Amino acid sequence: MTPADLHALVLAFPETETGTSYGKPSFKAAGKFFTRIRSEDDSVVVYVDSLDHRDMLMEAEPATFHITDHYRGYPIVLARIATVDPVWLRKTLEARWLKLVPKRVSRACTPIG
Repeated sequence: MTPADLHALVLAFPETETGTSYGKPSFKAAGKFFTRIRSEDDSVVVYVDSLDHRDMLMEAEPATFHITDHYRGYPIVLARIATVDPVWLRKTLEARWLKLVPKRVSRACTPIG
C-alpha cells in the first residue's frame, strides 16, 4: 500500500475529509479525528478494540505494527503503510468510522470494499 492508496481508502468513507489534528494533517469523519499518516515513520494511526489487541498485533507482526510513547495508554496501533494488510486496514478503519459518524449516515451507506 502507498500513501496515495491510503488517502484514497480513507476518503472513500462517506463524511470523511482531510483536516488537521494538533497541527498535523489528518483525516476526520463527521468532524472527529479518524486517522492520520505519520510522516515521521510512514505509518497510519489506527484505533483498535483494546490495548490487548494492540499488543497482540505488535507481537505477531513487529515489522508492521508499533507504537510510540505518545500512544502507549490508548487503544491505538501504528501500522507501517508499506506492509499493512489492506483488507485488515479497511475493516479496522470501517469499525472506527462506524463509531464516529451519526447513525443516519452509517445506516444510509453500504460499507466500502
